[in-house]
Amino acid sequence: MKVLIVGSGGREHAIADAVNKSDKVSKIYCAPGNAGIGQIAECVNIGAMEYDKLVQFAKDNEIDLTVVGMDDPLVGGIVDHFEEAGLRVFGPRKNAAILEGSKAFSKDLMKKYNIPTAGYENFDSPEKAMEYLETSNYPIVLKADGLALGKGVLICETKEEAMAGVKELMLDKKFGSAGNTIVVEEFMTGREVSVLSFVDGDTIKIMTSAQDHKRAKDGDQGLNTGGMGTFSPSPFYTDDVDDFCQKYIYQATVDAMKAEGRPFKGIIFFGLMLTEDGPKVLEYNARFGDPEAQVVLPRMKNDIIDVFEACIDGTLDQIDLEFEDNAAVCVVLASDGYPVAYDKGFEIKGLENFDNKEGYYVFHAGTALKDGKIVTNGGRVLGVTAKGADLKEARANAYEATKLIDFDNKYMRSDIGKAIDEA
Repeated sequence: MKVLIVGSGGREHAIADAVNKSDKVSKIYCAPGNAGIGQIAECVNIGAMEYDKLVQFAKDNEIDLTVVGMDDPLVGGIVDHFEEAGLRVFGPRKNAAILEGSKAFSKDLMKKYNIPTAGYENFDSPEKAMEYLETSNYPIVLKADGLALGKGVLICETKEEAMAGVKELMLDKKFGSAGNTIVVEEFMTGREVSVLSFVDGDTIKIMTSAQDHKRAKDGDQGLNTGGMGTFSPSPFYTDDVDDFCQKYIYQATVDAMKAEGRPFKGIIFFGLMLTEDGPKVLEYNARFGDPEAQVVLPRMKNDIIDVFEACIDGTLDQIDLEFEDNAAVCVVLASDGYPVAYDKGFEIKGLENFDNKEGYYVFHAGTALKDGKIVTNGGRVLGVTAKGADLKEARANAYEATKLIDFDNKYMRSDIGKAIDEA
C-alpha cells in the first residue's frame, strides 16, 4: 500500500520510521517532509495546510492511507476534506480536534463530565481577566485558548506577572488569534507525565508513558519550547496511577466526546499532573506528541498500519498494543538561541555514524538538503534517541550518541531524564 504522511518535524520522521517497518507498505510519501524523512520517503513540496492540493495528490497517486501528524491541519479540518473526497485518513475530524484546538472547550468538557483537572475560568475580555486576577491566589497559569506551537502557557508567580501575561496574550497578540480567549488556571504541583493513546471513537488503547522537558534551559529554566527531550517509560506512572486514569480520565474523555456528538478517532495525548490529590489532566492534544513520539514509537512492537486502520474502522478492541520491555531517551539537538532567534544553514556532520546502528535513532526536525549536504533549518534540529535495558542506560546511551553529531550553533540540555535518578 501507499502511505502519505502530512508534516515536517521529528514527530513525522518517527511516524515514517514506524510506517517503514510495515510489510504492508510499498511506498511512503511525506508532505512537505524534511531531509531525514527524505531518506525513507519521497518528499512532496505541498504545505500541511494546503488541503486541496494534498487531496488531489492523494487521488493522483492512488494513496491508500494518509496519516496527519500536525495539529494545525487537524484543527483546521484536513480529515474532513479527505473523507469528503472518499480517501482513507488517520486523525480526528475538525469537530473532534477541537479537544486540542480550544483549551476553553476542553476545560469545559472536563468540568461537565467530572474529569479531574485544575480549577479554572475562561475569559474573552482582558478587563474581566485582570479583574479576576486581582483576588486570585498565586502562582497561577495563563493559557492561550488556541494553538500556539506548544508555547502559549504562562506560569505567573505574582499578580504583576499575571497582568503582564494577559496584556501579552490578549492585547499584544503574541500568539495571534490564539489569545482572543484565555484560560486562567489554578497552578498544580507534582510530576508531569505524558500518555499517548489510540482511539477509534469508542475504544481507547493506551501506549507506554513518557515525560517531556519543555523548558529551553537546564533545571527547567528558560522559555517554553516545543520540547527539548523525553524519556519513556515514566517511573512515576505506576500501576495505581494507571488504574485511576483508566477509570476516571481515559475512557471518560472518549465517552464525553461521543456524547457531545464529536466522536474522536486518532491520537489523544493526555498531559497529566500527578498531584497530591491524584492525577489530573493538564492538557489534551489531538495528535502524537513531539518529541514524545520519538521515544514511544521505537518501543512499539505492533505493525502501526494495523493500528491506524483499526482506529479508522472502529475495530481497535481487536488490537493488543505491545511495547518492548526496555526504555528510550531522546535528547533534542537545537540551534543555540531557540526558541527566540537563531542562525541556520549549518552543515550537520556525523549522521553516517548512525547507519544500521541498532537501538539508536536520529529523527530530523529542522533540517534541509542544500547542495547535496544536510543543513540546519530550524530551532529544533534533531532528536537523538537511544534505547537501553532501563532508563539510566538509555540516558547514558543517548548522551553518548549526541557526541557523534556536530554542527555550528549546536545546543542541548544536559539534564534530560535527570528525574530518573529521583525515582
